[in-house]
Amino acid sequence: MSAKWYVVNVYSGFEKKVSQHIIEQAEKLSLSDMFEEVLVPSEEVVEIRKGNKKVNAEKNFFPGYVLVKMVLNDSTWHLVRGVQKVSGFLGANGKPSPISQKEVIRIMQHEAYCGI
Repeated sequence: MSAKWYVVNVYSGFEKKVSQHIIEQAEKLSLSDMFEEVLVPSEEVVEIRKGNKKVNAEKNFFPGYVLVKMVLNDSTWHLVRGVQKVSGFLGANGKPSPISQKEVIRIMQHEAYCGI
């Protein structure tokens, strides 16, 4: 069975923590080989703070979502659903729907929001 990309709905602002926790839990439960990648769609931006001070910051451009490339089975589904701050998978009737590699590339390149 090959790994597919899934979109996981998480509490906004907790994307990084959730992605780290998924990776840690996979290692702890010896399921690392079932998870290929866990991505938080973000970009580096320059913000101006305190009047005129430029600061590099990371901004999520797909807030509330984490992309996970994994082999979906009962163990991996329960692992992801069991992580705090996870609302569920994107899909109909509670069933996770995989997305294509092309869609992942579009999201990560920020094209979906640039009108391309």
